[in-house]
Amino acid sequence: AAGFPSGQYRMESKILEVKLALEDGANEIDVVISRDAAVEQDWKRVYDEVAALKACCGSNCMKTILATGELQNHGNIYRASWAAMFAGSDFIKTSTGKEKVNATYEATYVMCHAIKQFYSLTGKKVGFKAAGGIRSTAEALAYQAMVEEILGVEWLEPNLFRIGASSLLDDIIKELDRKMFSE
Repeated sequence: AAGFPSGQYRMESKILEVKLALEDGANEIDVVISRDAAVEQDWKRVYDEVAALKACCGSNCMKTILATGELQNHGNIYRASWAAMFAGSDFIKTSTGKEKVNATYEATYVMCHAIKQFYSLTGKKVGFKAAGGIRSTAEALAYQAMVEEILGVEWLEPNLFRIGASSLLDDIIKELDRKMFSE
């Protein structure tokens, strides 16, 4: 909802999409930040938009997609993470999966450190979702290891850590078949 995948829609449209999705029975909503606001470092706008969308979601889980591959630098990723978390996001997510650059280890590192610092400051646990471009079991395990190393083992549960990757399941099945039936 909320202008997926570009995020470059008027707020009225984003709010309407969220409301309609909730009316249709959704209990989790993915929203996309206005990347132009983040690139221009208009953090108040990023915060205000995410806060307005979270207000529509109420107690439903809201995952805020930062589209990190389009934010130009690690500082923008870090600040966008903070803006989204202070605005009430339940998760921050790397990518829509539609950008040229999706989840990266560098963006994950920055986002997880922002989450850790936010938790230290506020006591609120915010989830992390690595999404887009994760194709192998080895890559997925690397993301899991990074989350565990930075945030701790308590983050390794579905309410705080997820991987979004449409082609990952095929590799996991191949890996399991190889281990179970080839030895």
